[in-house]
Amino acid sequence: MVKNQPKHGKINEKEIIRLDNICKTYKMGDSIIQAVCDASLIINKGEFVAIVGPSGSGKSTMMNMVGALDLASKGEILLDGIDIEHVSESRLAQIRGKRIGFIFQTFNLIPTLNALENVALPMIFQGVSKNKRMEKARQLLKDVKLEKRMYHLPNELSGGERQRVAIARALANDPEVILADEPTGNLDSKTGEEILNMFIELNRQGKTIIMITHDNNLAKRAQRIIRLKDGQIVKEN
Repeated sequence: MVKNQPKHGKINEKEIIRLDNICKTYKMGDSIIQAVCDASLIINKGEFVAIVGPSGSGKSTMMNMVGALDLASKGEILLDGIDIEHVSESRLAQIRGKRIGFIFQTFNLIPTLNALENVALPMIFQGVSKNKRMEKARQLLKDVKLEKRMYHLPNELSGGERQRVAIARALANDPEVILADEPTGNLDSKTGEEILNMFIELNRQGKTIIMITHDNNLAKRAQRIIRLKDGQIVKEN
């Protein structure tokens, strides 16, 4: 756990994400739920980090804040040195879309778009021309060995194929960080291993990988493990 760090600016050029003494609370009826409490964390460029914990430990809330999808109730979240609380939502969406690629357990593909169109979609929001985004989407699908499936709709693909499309989509804007939420949760063990090996290779190529998981065996493949319990970071190794 990182404590008593400076509140503004990056500590060093390697740092890409910092959570500084953050808390996140939600109101449910008359109750106040504290999902994350007094958590501090620095993730450096090129790391492969696993954030691990059982259901209810605060993993999803932590993921949303690490990925700059949500603001803290208390504390600061810095993405590449930028305090996300002090930028407009439209500016934050641009920063997030360029710097972070998201991969979800349920794939989150658009069911009416084929694989090629799904991969090309994030590039629209970064102002990439149609020809360039289609060309890049084709190459990304080739990279994940789906060149023969690029015109198939998600419901025509297996779970492993859909996750490969999701990985290609996450890489569309060449982000520095890949944030994967239970990326093998809906896959069989063989396919899950193939997906994990893809993450390891992406990390070797210089991508920062942040994987949210409840699976300790999966977490052991990461370089660093952050363990959560009851909304707090209880161990780091």
